[in-house]
Amino acid sequence: MRLLDFLAAIAATSCAFPAALPAQEGQMDGYLGVPNGRVDEAFGGGFSMYVAAWPLLARHPGPNFQTGLFGTWMHARLDGEKREDKLYSDIEGGLGWWRDTRFPTATPKFIMGGVALDFAAWANGPGAGKGRDWSKPNGKYAVVQLSPWVVWPPDGLNLKQGTSGELFGYGYLPLPLTEPKAKTNGVDVPTGNQCWTLFLDTATFHGPVTFFVPYFFSSETTARPELAGLFLDTRPANPNRALQMETQYVPAAVGTLADGRTIARIAPTRFPIDANGDSILVHRITSYRRDALWNAVGRWFAGGPVADGRIDPEHGIVHDIPGKGWSTWRIHTPAVQKDQRVAVDWQGFATPFAADAHTFGYRFGDVVRKDAGLATLPEFFVLEGEGKAARWRPLTLAAADVPAALRDAALGDHAQRTPEPYVTPTDGCWATPGPVAGPFEARLGDGSVVTYRWYRFADQPALQNADLTAADREQLQQRVELLHRHWTKERAYLPPPTRGRLAELDPALLVVPPKGFEVGYVPIATRQAAIAK
Repeated sequence: MRLLDFLAAIAATSCAFPAALPAQEGQMDGYLGVPNGRVDEAFGGGFSMYVAAWPLLARHPGPNFQTGLFGTWMHARLDGEKREDKLYSDIEGGLGWWRDTRFPTATPKFIMGGVALDFAAWANGPGAGKGRDWSKPNGKYAVVQLSPWVVWPPDGLNLKQGTSGELFGYGYLPLPLTEPKAKTNGVDVPTGNQCWTLFLDTATFHGPVTFFVPYFFSSETTARPELAGLFLDTRPANPNRALQMETQYVPAAVGTLADGRTIARIAPTRFPIDANGDSILVHRITSYRRDALWNAVGRWFAGGPVADGRIDPEHGIVHDIPGKGWSTWRIHTPAVQKDQRVAVDWQGFATPFAADAHTFGYRFGDVVRKDAGLATLPEFFVLEGEGKAARWRPLTLAAADVPAALRDAALGDHAQRTPEPYVTPTDGCWATPGPVAGPFEARLGDGSVVTYRWYRFADQPALQNADLTAADREQLQQRVELLHRHWTKERAYLPPPTRGRLAELDPALLVVPPKGFEVGYVPIATRQAAIAK
């Protein structure tokens, strides 16, 4: 159905939207884009950045809600002629809320978001991938737990409840933790040794947490040998990445005013603001040469001097922020075809700006309510214009003028549910060699309890499914023991921010290894369930 035909049908139902007629369920979705300066392709050794973390909605609106906060997509850099097949594979993820989040709150969580070729599998963290059927791994063994000080829940890495505007620092750099392999799963295709490692910079934890096994990216080439060497296990990253906020669903409702105009109501949507009323959202997007960390770690593993883990800013470049931005946010009902959906007049109330040469944000107009460190977008929008000129523009309504159907619209599914627990297998690689200590519990701010056990690093299930021999895993064990001894959680790794305050992790995720297991052992979550009330 064409948009204008659909809206005309709504208006024809009654010139005043009757209280007995339910509003049309709708949604707001789209992208907010952050242009940033291009850099030389030599900076293909990973990235870091600081992004604001905040409660986009005051209350989680149910299982359809899905949106990231500001994040990026890191693809392998492919040289030469453009290919007809897109070879989609990357590391994306970031802060946000997802439809498969089982223990959601207003506070965002972080996922890793690795994608194997054309979404054959994806990996969001240790033990978290595509689906929950452990007979079909699909990325659930793709992420290795590296840190002995942070336990990673399968539902995503929690921030401290109440986080609102603080900066969450993260980035991915490759480490030579494994060795290149000439064969993959016994097939004559190679696997590289770039272990893309997640580094965090928060107020309560600094340093590497997890990494993707190279096999996650190369495994699909066993069936397509002509693609060998084209993925992130081997290739440098493309440093000129998109930086956007991807929103797939914010609940809305569509109705009509007494004068026949079509209006929409959205769930109150907020952005953080500082004391000056500015919304600071992205800070210091930095790309690195591989030399920023790779060479020093390689020499260390070969018997050379200890690498301190500090990512060398001399091998990095900070992307310029020109202070521009764009939006494709739209409001529509499910019946409206994609090419007929009407955009929100974002520029009418939000102005992108550069707080400095490396910091992006918005300044909001008078129609945006500002209080308690948050700017709340207009709740009501009216449809104006036709065709490509049509826009949803902010509308101020007195309470008496709000159609009853819109006023009473639920704007989401708030039914109380008991989430299904995440449970890992209890046999196979989970039991042999098996954990050395536990179970232990961590009670999180999202209302869940995580059960975890301590495994010797090389024996954790992910590494038993990484196409590594026993000798490979023992070599990896020795290297990680060096990291555990020297790369502690209090030290600086990523270049620090020059403004703002850092966010905190949920304090329950910060753990202490049991006595005797301080080096070479890691916590692995084996269950996450709702806390019994």
